[in-house]
Amino acid sequence: MTVRTETAGRTFVITIDRPAVRNAVDAVTSELLAAAFDELDARPDVTVGVLAGAHGHFCAGLDLRAFLAGQRPSIPERGFAGLVRRPPQKPLIAAVEGAALGGGFEMVLACDLVVAAQDAFFGQLEVTRGLVASGGGLMRLPRKIPRNIALEWILTGARISASRAHEVHLVNRLVPSGEALARALELAEEVGRNGPLAVRASKQIVVESQDWTDAEFFQRQAEISDPVRASADAQEGARAFVEGRRPEWTGR
Repeated sequence: MTVRTETAGRTFVITIDRPAVRNAVDAVTSELLAAAFDELDARPDVTVGVLAGAHGHFCAGLDLRAFLAGQRPSIPERGFAGLVRRPPQKPLIAAVEGAALGGGFEMVLACDLVVAAQDAFFGQLEVTRGLVASGGGLMRLPRKIPRNIALEWILTGARISASRAHEVHLVNRLVPSGEALARALELAEEVGRNGPLAVRASKQIVVESQDWTDAEFFQRQAEISDPVRASADAQEGARAFVEGRRPEWTGR
């Protein structure tokens, strides 16, 4: 299997495992990733996901040999790697070691938080292969960092160090080499301590409100947040605070 999954507490860990091609994505890997992201959203016992690559690299992007053989690693309605067109509804953290290039970089951009090793590197390098970055990178990168810096990275196809990505706030946490997954799991644990309904709704509001006007923000926010406020978990959160204990979430 080129994709492995495991559960750690309330965290669902998804790992790409294709060492011979630095975890580049082919059609089969895209299908397995899409299934893993669907499982992340469907499982009531997990709150957050972590996406990682095995053997010291995150993902080198599109498997060009598979591409030349006629494979198209794009899933209908989900896009490249089963991710870039429709990310999961639950928060997803990228744990980046080594290379995150081309489509691999677009996968990072489709994640909500990024933990990167100090020697990791990124690159939107499609133009160097005569291609356009069509997996959402041209939309997401200018939203996450200053537009002129994003354009420079996109138009040059330059290799970007993790420290530079951290400077422009693309990377949340910069960690020692070899520790990206462990530190991403720590961050996921912080997220997972919170109410799962509230976490999911909070991500939904942040993502969807990019298209809302100021006038409609509070009404549309209420449509998402009011059911959470009325949930059993909201009562449990308040009760646990009053009683001085940790909440026991049920996701209801």
